[in-house]
Amino acid sequence: MKLLFYDLETTGTMYWRNGIHQLSGMVVINGEVKETFDFKVQPNPKAEITAEALAVAGVTVEQIKAYPAMWGVYKQFTDMLSKYVDKFDKQDKFYLCGYNITQFDNQFLRAWFVQNSDNYFGSWFWSNSIDVMVLATQYLLPIRPAMENFKLCTVAKELGVVIEEEKLHDAQYDNYLTYEIYKVVTNPTE
Repeated sequence: MKLLFYDLETTGTMYWRNGIHQLSGMVVINGEVKETFDFKVQPNPKAEITAEALAVAGVTVEQIKAYPAMWGVYKQFTDMLSKYVDKFDKQDKFYLCGYNITQFDNQFLRAWFVQNSDNYFGSWFWSNSIDVMVLATQYLLPIRPAMENFKLCTVAKELGVVIEEEKLHDAQYDNYLTYEIYKVVTNPTE
């Protein structure tokens, strides 16, 4: 099974208006981490940049505008994907995996492909993805009412994952936490 765990940091919350400035993750094939990645990316030049989103990620407009252009990062990203998936084989694709990705990250990633003149997102990824938040919901169902919230950090702490608070909201670190949660909720006997 080919899994692409990933997380994004963006310039706002609206995929049609804002852009990606960090794309991080790992390629996991049959349970083995094959590769990790952490791309800083200059947002689409047409993207609106909100101060609130940058503050969450701890970056400035000057920093993200100095990142490599999205077209070059897109090429690096798809070159990496092509090492593991034949986009011309309809039965060879990644499952996208992440925390709360269905309503947020997947839409941004798909829009980013279109912004890079690639309308074949589905050549790389299955249409159904694995949302680790949903998996954790089932796993934590009995204690969910007692939990303060269901944010990534809260869930990770509840499952015994050690948290480094200063690293939160960095896509690479958030992806690490997501993968740790995934391992706990999919392998409860280990």
